[in-house]
Amino acid sequence: MNLFRALADHAVACGVPIEYGKRLVEVRQGANDITAVFSDGSSATADVLIGADGIRSTVRGLIDPDAPGPDYGGVLSFGGFASGAGVNVEPGSMYFAFGRTFMGYWRHVDGRVCWFAAIPRTEPLTAAEVAQVPATDWLERLRELYAGHAPGATLLAQSDPADLMMVGPMERMPSVPRWHRGRMVLVGDAAHAPSSSSGQGASIAIESAVELARCLRDLPSPEEAFAAYERLRRGRVESIGGNAAATNKAKAGQADAKPALPDPEQMFGPVHRHRIAWDESVTA
Repeated sequence: MNLFRALADHAVACGVPIEYGKRLVEVRQGANDITAVFSDGSSATADVLIGADGIRSTVRGLIDPDAPGPDYGGVLSFGGFASGAGVNVEPGSMYFAFGRTFMGYWRHVDGRVCWFAAIPRTEPLTAAEVAQVPATDWLERLRELYAGHAPGATLLAQSDPADLMMVGPMERMPSVPRWHRGRMVLVGDAAHAPSSSSGQGASIAIESAVELARCLRDLPSPEEAFAAYERLRRGRVESIGGNAAATNKAKAGQADAKPALPDPEQMFGPVHRHRIAWDESVTA
């Protein structure tokens, strides 16, 4: 929330208006502009329309009515807080505990330990359906699943149902065939949501926004800019998404082989060393 507020405040300070409560229902493409029409009858016209509208993107369907929707990853996601008593958790470090089940955890600024975990489930539930089940029931299921897990069993025993975050189904976007059409283009989760298993969703969304800006800066037409942007981004984001899909299968107990414990270089090296050459010009 702090990051969102900082970015939103900066945008407003730079003269970028932000309007809330608008629902896109139609687009009208012209030779030199595009108009977005909203459900309240209002509209906005600009040079391009960028669909940064998430995993259930409306713009994605306007670009390609046959575009796929999100895939279910085989698990329901949860998070919570524990006192962390008896668990060694250094501030500023995040821990991944592998085994029959997986848990991630870190020391929160208030001193408690924040954790995230998952319950395998073949048939998906919506976030609303998950929320209809009492938190006490979900926490009991988590404690049963993580019995014997270190330190998961301890952290769950210290957790209060009132603090349970019932996130819902873990989802990811499969390969989206069309990222752009005319003056419309997708960015972020609308094009390449990799699921939270990757730990990279926000990062690669920001990367794509920067590369899209770079392409629009350097190339003469939206069509050329969008094609270059897709060429620069598709391989990287689909590789990260594919790795996340494999992790989802392991969390759901559907892996083809026993998961190998990755070292930090294997897990983070290729994604963390990525650099965008902002000062170099993009060519078509």
